[in-house]
Amino acid sequence: MLNIAALFITITALFSWFNHRFIRMPATIGVMVIALLISLLLLVLNHFGVTVIPAQARHWLERINFNTLLMDGMLSFLLFAGALHVDLDQLRRYRWSIGLLATGGVVISTVVVGSAAWALFAVFGAGIPWLWCLVFGALIAPTDPIAVLGIMRSAGAPADMEIKIVGESLFNDGVAVVVFSTLLGAASTHEALTLPHIGLLFAQEAGGGIALGMAVGALVYYLMKAIDQHQVEVMLSLALVVGGYALASQLEVSGPIAMVVAGLIIGNMARTGAMSQNTRTYVDGFWELIDEMLNAILFVLIGLELLLIPFQLHYLWVALPLIAIILATRYLTIGIPLTTLRRWVGFRRGTTRVLTWGGLRGGISVALALGLPSVPWREPLVMITYLIVLFSILVQGLTIDRVVKGVVDGSSSSAT
Repeated sequence: MLNIAALFITITALFSWFNHRFIRMPATIGVMVIALLISLLLLVLNHFGVTVIPAQARHWLERINFNTLLMDGMLSFLLFAGALHVDLDQLRRYRWSIGLLATGGVVISTVVVGSAAWALFAVFGAGIPWLWCLVFGALIAPTDPIAVLGIMRSAGAPADMEIKIVGESLFNDGVAVVVFSTLLGAASTHEALTLPHIGLLFAQEAGGGIALGMAVGALVYYLMKAIDQHQVEVMLSLALVVGGYALASQLEVSGPIAMVVAGLIIGNMARTGAMSQNTRTYVDGFWELIDEMLNAILFVLIGLELLLIPFQLHYLWVALPLIAIILATRYLTIGIPLTTLRRWVGFRRGTTRVLTWGGLRGGISVALALGLPSVPWREPLVMITYLIVLFSILVQGLTIDRVVKGVVDGSSSSAT
């Protein structure tokens, strides 16, 4: 396994260098495009009888459990790093809109997209049960804040728009994983799905995750406050993520939500009340590096996973209308709450458009899909998920800067 890790870190570094030197796409998207092109080349070689290299590449990928690697490894680091730089005061200002989008938006999206998938699969004769289609709706609900954040910043997105999409995405991920786990448990055990049962599980996982995140975040805050030694404080932040996520698993509460809450505490309370300027520099540098490295590795793996996912053309005719339904559902679940709350909280014109197009699906959706048990409909669900994620990253990710610039330029014109 150590050799596999060394191989993929080396591949990621080379892809990152090539993208920065020649292609100059956003870092995460650029390395994924290169990985996709390599995968397609290997598939073409395999088609023409050159099987040794594609077979070896597939062998290496099969030794990696993508679901375990992301959900039990990378995700805790990525969510903590993402939350570390979120301004808590700004987050409080938009707490109702972010809360509605990260809870009600996820639930509505799960039901609408899952039901639409059930109908589309029926048209093509797949006959996937409705409950399993709801599982698909939940796994495709999480949005990826990291993939779009750098693009929005380079496009000059205003701070208020940035905090909405990042805050919503961070909590959206945690809530969607809880909903997915609940539905998957019901689908796998054939238990009756009742609202009280769902509510109890959700309260346990989400509420427990919030409580745990506050507890470990506060503990590390007080430990940092007692010293001024940047090496130790960096290690404390690392221990918080590794130990806190493992503890969440043992307590059966939401690790992703715990990491977001802990990241907010360290990034706000500890940053101003427990860290010297020297420590802040080292902590920020450490977590920015971890964030960029893990995201690059994650997106390379997403691109290379094409080698393992069996493709059939008719899946495309299910994926395309689902993409339109996902975007339409997101537009409505964002637009209605923002319109309702506009009276109390000011929203920039075009916010709904940016949040809709900027809601990229990424590694979490792929990892959840690949973690599905071996049921007869696992293959179509994985393939559809992969197609939707590819569209989201390649099409939405490469055009979101134009949407942001259009909104910013429009706001400037209106102001003058």
